Amino acid sequence: MARRAHRAQKSLGLRDHWPHRPHFLENRVPSLQDSSTAKVGHFINGRLAPLAADSRTSPIYNPATGAVTAQVALAKHTEVDQAVAAAQAAFPAWADTPAIQRARVLFKFWGLLNQHKDELARLITQEHGKVFSDAQGEVTRGIDIVEFACGIPQLLKGDYSEQASTGIDNWTMRQPLGVVAGITPFNFPVMVPCWMFPVAIACGNTFVLKPSPTDPSPSLLMAELLKQAGLPDGVFNVVQGDKAAVDALIEHPDVKALSFVGSTPVAQFIHERGSHFGKRVQALGGAKNHMVIMPDADLDKAVDALVGAAYGSAGERCMAISVAVLVGDVGDQIMPQLIERTRTLKVNDGMDGEAEMGPIVTRAALDRISGCIEDGVRQGAQLLVDGRGLSVPGQDGGFWLGGTLFDHVSPENKLYQEEVFGPVLACVRVADLDQALALINAHEFGNGVACFTRDGHVAREFSRRVQVGMVGINVPIPVPMAWQGFGGWKRSLFGDMHAYGEEGVRFYTRQKSIMQRWPESIAKGNDFIMPTAR
Repeated sequence: MARRAHRAQKSLGLRDHWPHRPHFLENRVPSLQDSSTAKVGHFINGRLAPLAADSRTSPIYNPATGAVTAQVALAKHTEVDQAVAAAQAAFPAWADTPAIQRARVLFKFWGLLNQHKDELARLITQEHGKVFSDAQGEVTRGIDIVEFACGIPQLLKGDYSEQASTGIDNWTMRQPLGVVAGITPFNFPVMVPCWMFPVAIACGNTFVLKPSPTDPSPSLLMAELLKQAGLPDGVFNVVQGDKAAVDALIEHPDVKALSFVGSTPVAQFIHERGSHFGKRVQALGGAKNHMVIMPDADLDKAVDALVGAAYGSAGERCMAISVAVLVGDVGDQIMPQLIERTRTLKVNDGMDGEAEMGPIVTRAALDRISGCIEDGVRQGAQLLVDGRGLSVPGQDGGFWLGGTLFDHVSPENKLYQEEVFGPVLACVRVADLDQALALINAHEFGNGVACFTRDGHVAREFSRRVQVGMVGINVPIPVPMAWQGFGGWKRSLFGDMHAYGEEGVRFYTRQKSIMQRWPESIAKGNDFIMPTAR
């Protein structure tokens, strides 16, 4: 598969130039010496917004080389206000547009995403570092959500009760909220925004996206494609930025709802702060995803799944497996194979078709993950494979870390308790399924979990008893499909509703109940009692 991806890259010209250079990149100069003048800015009211001379900026890196490729603008309150004002102005006409017409715009956008899938994937690899085939997979999952959103008119139907009382009919309808905003993380710069804005827009809202400043370019390409699809100006806006932009969105009175994906401390802050300002908030936080391997499992397939789920995208996934729970003698059986697979991971530039894992996203993230490894060693975990100090020929400046494997990790170890968000796998030994469930259920996070077994009873009991929002049986990364909805339990989710699917439709709409009767059915005289069905 890696060789096929490599051939596809070469045939598309992706290793050397853009087949169709997006408009927003026309001023991006690829040479390193000009990187300080290349800017990634905001998309407001259907166009790239001019940047003020005093705009703050932050560098964008290619993680494989460590080189600065551009500067991203960091929005001030005034620029956030402009984006919200554009969205507010566009809202009445867009909300009044028939749902089927809104869906047709999204269907055109769906077609454009498919045409430009590889361009989006290349942007992801350039700025995030994940391998190109993985970036393609991310874009595909985002496209799935857009396809789901094209069918939202069916989900916007209300309920109707004829003759709910004498001469009275009662029905409900779902209506959009207004201006809504999304604050999205670096690890999925296409897929996670697509969890939000297609559903919100299909429901009749207007949207302001605040992507991560680490890899901001995909957001602008999606904005351009939405405009090409016929989306009216102001319906979708992008403000680049940091905490100042987030605070401005939280505090803005015209922003009615906030969706967030990121770390638990920030998710909790946004939920509490947004609720303080009366907003509807959906905040997805951190994770510590376990994979239980039972003695009866197909161990070769379990190891394949574990290596891919732990080290894919350098472990920078909220659904990555970071803890292997080895039941009975499974650890002794699979550890030699797991050590060998971890040591021989092919780590390289994500545009290399043979690469299985790319670099860490930033130098700061690399230093933080390396510190977590050191903490694990200091607290007594057994380090079997140490990925620190990895060098990739010709890429000396890149943010490189190899796969790292620990065994005999204690639940009291900081390495077990905290989210590492890197290619570090911690193995824990337990005696049986009950101990595995107790271990998982005691953890503060409850995002995703997997169990590998051939036993139907074990699978059923595990699914019923585990206190986690998304469960995979012989599926290592159980990210739900577009129509199901994504969300964890415990401190992995703040708010009542999951992302996308029918839960997303409910989040981005509010119900209105209407009771109606006509004068001919109204009895004369005052009626001072509480209305009842009669």
